[in-house]
Amino acid sequence: MSDRFKAETEEDLQRLRKMLRKVTSGDEQAVRRRLAKKDEARILDLACGDCREAEVLTDFLADLKEPGDERLVKLTGVDVRAREIADANLRFGGKKKLQGKPGTRECDFFTGDASKLDGHEELGEDFDLVFMRHQNYWNGAKTWEEIYDQALNKLDEDGRLIITSYFDKEHQLALEAIQRLGGELIKSEFNPETRELITEGKSVDRHVAIFKRKK
Repeated sequence: MSDRFKAETEEDLQRLRKMLRKVTSGDEQAVRRRLAKKDEARILDLACGDCREAEVLTDFLADLKEPGDERLVKLTGVDVRAREIADANLRFGGKKKLQGKPGTRECDFFTGDASKLDGHEELGEDFDLVFMRHQNYWNGAKTWEEIYDQALNKLDEDGRLIITSYFDKEHQLALEAIQRLGGELIKSEFNPETRELITEGKSVDRHVAIFKRKK
């Protein structure tokens, strides 16, 4: 990994941190009330690849806990690519103390098909946050709708689903699909600091949206 790529990746993650706070503004108190009832905060990261965002996501939920709360923040990542999952386990796997705040993060990754989560009983249910970074609706709409459906089913009644997208139109298609499947859109935000990529109209975490399950 080149120094330039490392720097760009870190800058992208810092922007993602900001966007997570932005898209959840106005919804934070509901999330805080939910976390106050839980022994641990649970995150499911679907199609996570090597899960560069692992620390961003666990920090995000840790920051929403009450001051002094030392409960565990647990992230589970799933992806079909075994090599990417091995890299994620190597970098982030296991338990570690959160930096600069009380509590512990635990990350676990396994190779699996995110469109068939019902076949992985070890996952459990009732996640506080399900996350999909750069969902890829254009690359097989049917498969991605199955993934969205699985994501919504894994949420606790008051949990939240957050997605990010590379493209404007693809993001809009994803919003429409998730709402058809039973998601209620809370907010969608454009990232004003998104990093443009080579493909025209494509950029990193260009849009971020948050949903809850319809009652």
